[in-house]
Amino acid sequence: MVVWERPEPPRRPAPAQLSRERIVRAAIRLADADGLEAVSLRKVAAALKAGPMRLYGYIATKDELLDLMIDAVYAEIRPAGDGWRAVLRSLAETTRQAVHEHEWLADLIGGRPQLGPHALARGEAVVSALGGVGVDLVMPVVAAVDAYVIGTVRREIAERRAERATGMDTKQWQHAFGPYLERTFATGRFPALATVVRDAAHLDADETFRTGLDCLLDGIEARISR
Repeated sequence: MVVWERPEPPRRPAPAQLSRERIVRAAIRLADADGLEAVSLRKVAAALKAGPMRLYGYIATKDELLDLMIDAVYAEIRPAGDGWRAVLRSLAETTRQAVHEHEWLADLIGGRPQLGPHALARGEAVVSALGGVGVDLVMPVVAAVDAYVIGTVRREIAERRAERATGMDTKQWQHAFGPYLERTFATGRFPALATVVRDAAHLDADETFRTGLDCLLDGIEARISR
């Protein structure tokens, strides 16, 4: 029986009342503060001022705890809008926002399919909005949007972590490597790259995300319209 179907132990008088929800929320707070390496059943129990063995009545393994944490964050991803394009845009934007608020999710999202109740509700909202799309296209379309978002947020989180590790933000990094690129482009070996770097608009992360998403949605609309 999967964790979402397994009953919780009966409540009993104790110094620290437990529930799956309290355990998961405590684990998310630890992960938000210090990353996934800060999450273990022992550390979660300590945060709840409970004995570690008590947690095993609610959650059998750390993998179950991670599944529950992911599904709890999926409750924050609420795609909405009129029509499939608006819903897919909302899906992309709210997923990105959730990962930025819970950086550890970048290390877990995009793995095996999430089947918790909040993940299924998210999927139902998106698939319902695609009711006018051929049934064979629904999952490839959703997968394409998910892949775009996952790839983008993983890169963004990697950049954020690199900034913390090196102490250099994007502008400082560009300043440090700018002279090297100028010397390299002066050789004439990379004319296309030189043109883009020198002449193209330098969009910020939000603008880059929205522009790329527009390109993807335009392609999906062209395919659906065939």
